[in-house]
This record gives sequence, C-alpha cells and structure tokens, in this order.
Amino acid sequence: MASTSTTTDAAAAAAGFQRQWFEQALAQQRAAYEATLKMWSRLFAVPRVMDWARDVKVGTTPSDVAYEEDTLKLLHYRREAPAVYREPILICYALVNRPYIVDLQPDRSVVRQLLARGFEVYLIDWGVPSAADRSMTLTDYVDGLMRNCAEVVLKRHGAQALHLVGYCMGGTMSTIFAARNPDTVKTLTTMAAPIDFAAGADQTLVSFWSNPDYFDVDALVDAFGNVPATFLQASFAMMKPVQNFYGKYLTFFEKMDDDKFMENYFAMEKWSNDNIPVAGETFREFVKKLYQRNELARNAFTLGDSPVDLRRITCPVQILTATADHLVPPCQSDALKDLVGSKDVKLRGLSAGHIGLSVSSKAHKAFWPEVTQWLADRSGRVSY
Repeated sequence: MASTSTTTDAAAAAAGFQRQWFEQALAQQRAAYEATLKMWSRLFAVPRVMDWARDVKVGTTPSDVAYEEDTLKLLHYRREAPAVYREPILICYALVNRPYIVDLQPDRSVVRQLLARGFEVYLIDWGVPSAADRSMTLTDYVDGLMRNCAEVVLKRHGAQALHLVGYCMGGTMSTIFAARNPDTVKTLTTMAAPIDFAAGADQTLVSFWSNPDYFDVDALVDAFGNVPATFLQASFAMMKPVQNFYGKYLTFFEKMDDDKFMENYFAMEKWSNDNIPVAGETFREFVKKLYQRNELARNAFTLGDSPVDLRRITCPVQILTATADHLVPPCQSDALKDLVGSKDVKLRGLSAGHIGLSVSSKAHKAFWPEVTQWLADRSGRVSY
C-alpha cells in the first residue's frame, strides 16, 4: 500500500510540474506575442508620430492684439458670449519662456478656464528682446510695460481695477506691480512664484546655482549682453538630467502608438524648446537682488529709487503652488501670506510639478475650476 501511495504522489507531482511548466511556457509565449504586437504597433504609428511632430499646435485660443510696444504684444482672447464679470484678467508670464504655456492645448488651457468662468482675459507676450534691450531693467518692465498694459486693459473695459495673475517670474513681477499699484489690482493670484528666495534653498538647484560663491552673474551679462536662451534651456534641462536626457525618450518609445500621449508630448516639447533670451540688466537685477540678497522678502527691495513694500498689497491674494515643483518650492511662494497687508489670503497646493500647475489633467479637473470660482466670488457682475 505504501508503494502504491508513493507512486501516486510521484505521478501527481510530475503532473503538477508539467502543468506548471506548460503554464510558464504559455505565459512566456503570450508575453513574446504581445511584445511583438506592441513593436509592430509602434512601427505602424511612425507616420502618425511624424504628423504630430510636424503639425503640433499650441496656443490655439483665438485672440487679437490689443496693444503693442516694441517687442511686446498684449493679447485679448475672444469670447463667444459677453463677459459675466466687470473686472478683466491680466496674465503676466515669466520673461524666460513663451507665455502660451497658459494656453498650451484646448483641454489644458488656463486661458479657456478663465473664459469659461465669464471673464475678459488678456495675456502679456513679452516677445524676444533684441541686443538693444540688454539695458532694460525690472523698472522698465514693471513700471513701464506692465503699467501700460494695465492701463490699456482698464480703459478698454471702463474698469477701475483688474485681476492680476502672475506665473513663476511673472508672479514675482506681478507681486511687485501690485505693491506699486494697489488701487489698480482687484485681486492678485500668483502661480509658483518665488517671493522668499531664502526659503527652501536646499530644495532647489536654482538657489544653489545662483549662489554668488559659484555664479558670477556680472561676468555672464557683461560677456553676452542678453542672457542666451541656450544657456537658460541647458540649465533647466540639467536640473532633471535623468528625466530630460533619458526618461522622457524611453517613455516616448513605449507610447509611440498612443495618439493622445504623442499630441501632449510634442506640444510640451515645442514649448520647452521655445526658449528666449532675457534682457541682461533685468537678469542681473533679478539674480543679485532677489536670489542672492532676498531683498523682496526682507522689505529691502527697490524699483529704481522707490522702495517696494509688500504690506501695501491689501487686495485678496490667492497663492497657487505645486508640491513637486523643482524650480520654486511651495514655501518660497507661501511666504507671501505673511508679507502682504491682505486679510483675505488663500493658499492652494496641487500635487504636480512647476508646469503641471497649468497643463496637467488633474489641474483642469478640479483645481482651476476652484481658482476661477474664487476670482468670480470677488468680482462685480456686469449689468446688461
């Protein structure tokens, strides 16, 4: 009996081994088959990928040029219906990249979110500074160009004040503008805007790289005049070298047959490679006064000979940050809350990166509807 039982167990074990071997071989065959199909799917997608690369469209919301000055263009976005709210919105982006990141694609557009809520929307396109613009300072931009744009917007709509939205460096400039022109600004919304440059200095390479012990901004500006776009682009790329020089291309290969991914990929690639130079003196001033000496947060910053006191900002303030921001840690933006004279301050954080704050799908599902509702709640309605 014992011999029979042993034989039965051995047979069962052999059968189990054969079944396991067969299932493993079948799984490997299935994986190889699926990998082959995926490879062919990628190869067949190549013509479509070429089309996406050639025909990528960005900044597609219809607009008109409301004002021009030198290289600057003030864009006014067309509405399909009359505005609901009295105060228009003026968006100020950084001087470093193109501003169409706030209108990258129809389904990832801050501009369209604001239009949908019922606002008149304007965007400052700084243009590309020429060699003659190397001497332009922050005073020229904030007290000159920004003020001129604001006056045009207010005059066109017969408004007393406007909603000012500033992104990144443009948020810093918007904050300075609001302190200089408190009666002109109905609300101030900053997006990933550095204010306290000493906060979170160990969380971003920008603070380390701008340290005067390692970076001679005078030598750079004196040598080149305007800071070259190639220098800025290379610096941004080196902040995430693995992702920018390896990871994104691997993901590209894996998702070549995903049309939506390709559309988004080439839109972002177009924007991230569309860098522009920065006026030399403005760059020198921004690095020295803000990154190196943190004058704005210390209440020591001057625009020309005039002091800039953030306590003069008494309008409602909305501070938007991205928790995974590798350029501007949230603490650099949130510091504004304790520096302004406003009683109505709202902090909002989104689980995204610096650019994801404006283009990620999660930002447009819930985050931006809440942001635009906050603005609407602090606006006067138009009577027709």
